[in-house]
Amino acid sequence: MTVLPDDGLSLAAEFPDATHEQWQRLVEGVLRKSGKEVSGAAAEDALSTTLEDGLRTRPLYTARDAAPDPGLPGFAPYVRGGRPEGAVTGGWDVRQRHAAAPDGAVLTDLENGVTSLWLLVGRGGIPVTELARALDGVYLDLAPVVLDAGRDTEAAAAELFRLYDAKGVGPAAVRGNLGADPLGYQARTGESVDFAPVAALTRRVAAEFPGLRTLTVDALPYHEAGGSAAQELGASLATGVAYLRELTEAGLGVEQALGQLEFRYAATADQFLTIAKLRAARRLWARVAEVSGAAGAGAQLQHAVTSPVMMSRRDPWVNMLRTTVATLAAGVGGADSVTVLPFDHAIGLPDAFARRIARNTSTILIEESHLARVIDPAGGSWYVERLTDELAHAAWEFFRTVERDGGQAAVLRSGRLRTDLATTWAERSKKLARRREPITGVSEFPLLAEKPVVREPAPEPPSGGLPRVRRDEAYEELRARSDAHLAATGSRPRIYLATLGPAAAYTARAGFAANLFQAGGIEPVTEGGFEESGAAEAVLCSSDALYAEQAEQAAASLKAAGARHVFLAGRGEFAGVDAYVFAGCDAVAVLSETLDRMGVS
Repeated sequence: MTVLPDDGLSLAAEFPDATHEQWQRLVEGVLRKSGKEVSGAAAEDALSTTLEDGLRTRPLYTARDAAPDPGLPGFAPYVRGGRPEGAVTGGWDVRQRHAAAPDGAVLTDLENGVTSLWLLVGRGGIPVTELARALDGVYLDLAPVVLDAGRDTEAAAAELFRLYDAKGVGPAAVRGNLGADPLGYQARTGESVDFAPVAALTRRVAAEFPGLRTLTVDALPYHEAGGSAAQELGASLATGVAYLRELTEAGLGVEQALGQLEFRYAATADQFLTIAKLRAARRLWARVAEVSGAAGAGAQLQHAVTSPVMMSRRDPWVNMLRTTVATLAAGVGGADSVTVLPFDHAIGLPDAFARRIARNTSTILIEESHLARVIDPAGGSWYVERLTDELAHAAWEFFRTVERDGGQAAVLRSGRLRTDLATTWAERSKKLARRREPITGVSEFPLLAEKPVVREPAPEPPSGGLPRVRRDEAYEELRARSDAHLAATGSRPRIYLATLGPAAAYTARAGFAANLFQAGGIEPVTEGGFEESGAAEAVLCSSDALYAEQAEQAAASLKAAGARHVFLAGRGEFAGVDAYVFAGCDAVAVLSETLDRMGVS
């Protein structure tokens, strides 16, 4: 054993502590080399990243950025987790989603790592009359069932209760959630649902089934409509508060009512924002419980679902990476249950391979990465604690505006919530169009020659309310136009990359241009001359120095050879050049206009 000297082997003993101001001066020097003359706090701001909801991620966090004390796991305000033991004993609940139930699919999941079932029943899912077949062979005393049945909640619950009786499962052994969510259904469809039957069902469950819950506060409709993290949290709070009011008016105590709710949130590939969102959600709900007079019952039960918005239809294999990061974030953030959507979720019904990869994602993180063995591993990070605090404040403010406008049902009816979410999505769409928020395999590094992944169509989900958006939707439209052109003519629209000078001068911008135009389904051609390329348009690619010498002559030569439109990869003003493409340009607009000129409808 190594014995430390008396001074404790303090390796930094002879070095003075660095100050924040010294670090800022070093940042100033680096920025000065890049041409930015800024100093002090402005230098730090130059390296900060602006998020939605008015939040900013700074480049350095220190003890002076400390947030309020998050408490201990299992104790109010539950920032660090709803249970003192966290998920250490067995990991989080691995919950698989089924909108259809092919023979053996449910049992295969349960036999290979899934620990609970999330069944979409009724409209857009499994018919209520088919619930028994879907659960055939399932030990209902071992596998919790969570329903998602919309208007068919009563019928689905009655059928589930019948199955429990038929299989001899006593009330004390029943686990799961009946999934009633009237406001979530209204958000999805625009149709209001009477709460009285839900209240009656909740009274029965509270009296007879100690391990069962009745209501789900589903925040996915707001996330899928383009909402920010704060809007998702604020809408879920407003929904939860509305349900508390209804349940207490129906005769339940506050603690009973709190115990009937489960919250569902989206987990995205932005891992730190997801971690902060789940921690902030628990803190906010604990505050609601506190002011309702039941602070000790304020531990929020959380179900995290990997974001449908982030799933791409092109190059869907990349979705495996996205869902892995999102699952890691959900686990670190303290979610009680996690659903990993299969990588082909956006295409249709997942096949057996996709379901296997989805459930194994959690298994690897729990069993091999041992992610659940540490409770709240992000706790204590100045960055995470500060982000949690700032996000909680932004979400609480949004919640207050909803309450001021009459509550969740009122803002759904008036359209105010739809407008708020649409405004947020419009801003994010601009970043997607300019590739400030890149989508790997879609807006960045697309593969035009990839073989499409084909799946059986999934049941049409409920619609008529808030829209469902996807990050890839603008690029998907462009690629669909290119696919139609390929099917009609046998080839994709093409663009010629006219490179000037040696490879060292043009490679970077040629790669940039090829990447950009392929995102719109336009095939870049580099071999031979323009006349042999089969293209009607061209893009000049080289260095600024060579542009100054050759760009105008090259543009004239291309137009003489028949080019109807000449781009230049970079910035500047050159005679004969019709448009410029560069990092941060509106890629969607450029690509759409290019396809229009090429006659690709």
